[in-house]
Amino acid sequence: MEEFWYPLDNAAKIFPAITTDEVTSVFRISAVFKHKIHIRSLFLAVRSIERRFPYYHVRLKKGFFWYYLESARFHTSVETDNQSPCRRFRKGDPLFRVLVLDNRVSVEFSHLLTDGGGAYEYFKTLIVVYLGLTGTQVPADFKYLHPDEDPLPEEFEDAYNRYFKENIPASVKKPRAFHVPFPLRGKPALSVLFGAIPHAELKAKAKEKGANITVYLTSAYLFVLQEIYEDLRSRRHKRFGKLSLEIPINVRKIYPSTTMRNFSLFVMPEIDLRLGHYSFEEILKVVHHQMLLETEEKLVNKILSRNVGSEKMLLVRGAPLFLKNVVLRMKYYSMGSNQYSGVFSNLGGAIFPKEINEQIEYMAVIPPPPNKSIKISCGMIGFDDLLILGFANISGSRELERRFFRFLSSQGVPVKMIRY
Repeated sequence: MEEFWYPLDNAAKIFPAITTDEVTSVFRISAVFKHKIHIRSLFLAVRSIERRFPYYHVRLKKGFFWYYLESARFHTSVETDNQSPCRRFRKGDPLFRVLVLDNRVSVEFSHLLTDGGGAYEYFKTLIVVYLGLTGTQVPADFKYLHPDEDPLPEEFEDAYNRYFKENIPASVKKPRAFHVPFPLRGKPALSVLFGAIPHAELKAKAKEKGANITVYLTSAYLFVLQEIYEDLRSRRHKRFGKLSLEIPINVRKIYPSTTMRNFSLFVMPEIDLRLGHYSFEEILKVVHHQMLLETEEKLVNKILSRNVGSEKMLLVRGAPLFLKNVVLRMKYYSMGSNQYSGVFSNLGGAIFPKEINEQIEYMAVIPPPPNKSIKISCGMIGFDDLLILGFANISGSRELERRFFRFLSSQGVPVKMIRY
């Protein structure tokens, strides 16, 4: 393998500063098969695709001004999935792993390497190659990152820098948002709960309300947060009346790029409860228009330019790494999690040919463990006719999830809790 190194992309730069044993910056994508995993075939599949993804065979290195990623020779880790999900990668470790248990295969990636879009492309290739080795005939015209192909140079690129534009007006700092006041669990804090929703029925209900699935579920999440807020008796917990969700968007759909590194930004639809109670229909209307506006190319470019522009400032570039880490950690809380009440990440639909669909029960995603302010985050992925919502929770309460799924059921959307 050719030796190389590259600096962290714009989205990854903050993670070394904020990562702890609990806030691990690690996310998971899983596939639950209809058969017990053939371990030898899985090992062969993992080994056979290593050369196709050299940009993931790296280790984190510490420079004087910035962290960077350096190529490293190692075989991809395949582990028994018998520990807590989304565990931290230790110093010097590879930054992704493959896990297996019975009929489930998972991949876990550090956000230092990539986002959900990049991780999904890796996982798709792994699934196709694994099933090919077990005898499944994959149609020749199905597109994935074939292990016999060489990686494209663009797959290595920092697409944030490619599309950065100077002299874009800065975004306005937003006011603090409400956070659920649930007590934290003891360590290890993370617990996960999954619910399965029929795609066709949810899509029909969202269409009936004039919304798409992301807008509908975001609105349901905000509606439930409003219920929790209004039921609180303590004024201290009700100081901040803004409810906001951070919604990651795949910028590859706006700015063409085949990068396999991070290329996501966030929109934050919100409602202000100081203006009064919102009906669900009112929230739907607000979220629909805010999402349309915030995913418009010019506003996306504003966010992108703000993020990249700050790291290009001479004062920032010349500061030593230990000082940058202090500033980034402060920025993460003051301009990050303080501004939103929760996270809802939709990876979209996993598209495979029917030959592969017939082998898989469902797919699921676990977002990175939330911090002590947010406490709960949600990730979603679709497969065939099922949407799986996974809630990652570090609090001692399931109140939000219970209300969320109860609300969907009250709207005529069936929900089935699944054992992961």
